[in-house]
Amino acid sequence: MPERCQMPDVLTTDEGEKRRVGVEIEISGLGYEKLVALTADLLGGKASTASRYVSRIDSPLGEFTVELDSDPIKDLDLQDHRVPESLRELGGHAMDVIDYAAERLVPLEIVSPPIPFEALETIEALVDHLREAGAVGSREAILYAFGLQLNPELPALDADTLRRYLQTFAALYDWLKGRHQLDFSRKVTTYIEPWASKYVDKLVAEGYSPDMEILMRDYLKDNPTRNRALDLLPLFAHINADLLAEYVEDPRIKSRPTLHYRLPDCDIDNPRWHFSTVWNDWVVLEQVVANPEHQQELNDLFRESRTLSFRNLTSTWRTRCQHWLENRGYV
Repeated sequence: MPERCQMPDVLTTDEGEKRRVGVEIEISGLGYEKLVALTADLLGGKASTASRYVSRIDSPLGEFTVELDSDPIKDLDLQDHRVPESLRELGGHAMDVIDYAAERLVPLEIVSPPIPFEALETIEALVDHLREAGAVGSREAILYAFGLQLNPELPALDADTLRRYLQTFAALYDWLKGRHQLDFSRKVTTYIEPWASKYVDKLVAEGYSPDMEILMRDYLKDNPTRNRALDLLPLFAHINADLLAEYVEDPRIKSRPTLHYRLPDCDIDNPRWHFSTVWNDWVVLEQVVANPEHQQELNDLFRESRTLSFRNLTSTWRTRCQHWLENRGYV
């Protein structure tokens, strides 16, 4: 079978190491134990229990985690004095009811280790097999707001590289959202919001070329939260944790040299949707960043689209962005 996950031109870091990406997949429709067993089998790995509703899978690609995406339920102890006595007396029967409800209302999550870009066909195959086994995503119920998140490693950690990624994401945000953030339940949640508008204006302004400290402060002044479609806090924790702590203190932030792309839905039960459909659109962004002339052109066009003009009143930036990508050969 031909490979479906496209590759960007830049596959190594400036230190000559293979670039890697972490993947987080939220689903429902399968019981926790069944999901652990299926995932271990499909990855050719061995599962072990780490704690309640948390399993580790030792695979050829590294250690995957399968867990229920709810700390209160994972940590629930019916013997805790804070639990109502009536529930404590029910014991295992109460836990059975809680487990039954949790597995239907709370997403189960598969979290990959950082894996080389060229290994993503394994994720493609895993997602396809889970669909065949009955996994469902965001469209299954209005309560569900399941995502597919990418944590791509940057090729370099200098301010200019990061600026170009951020400018390109700002320009492509409407296009990406139109393709991969379709479910109502995720549209009304706050954890995948766009960057603050005044920050975007500063980011795409002509001549904007900050050093890393100014770039971080500019972002954090207007976006001091994890709840962004492209979350920079893990990256900033890696680059300068002390500076980040001036604006945000959140124990959930994990330091890593990656972006945290949170926008896409997990639409796994849609037969026309694949992991590669999300990844390949991210590769479009990668390819624009890798072409400085095109990246500057796109940034200039996007900046112009945010001004008041007859053209901007009569056509959308998303449509013009699509045409630009087509004309430049990116899609």
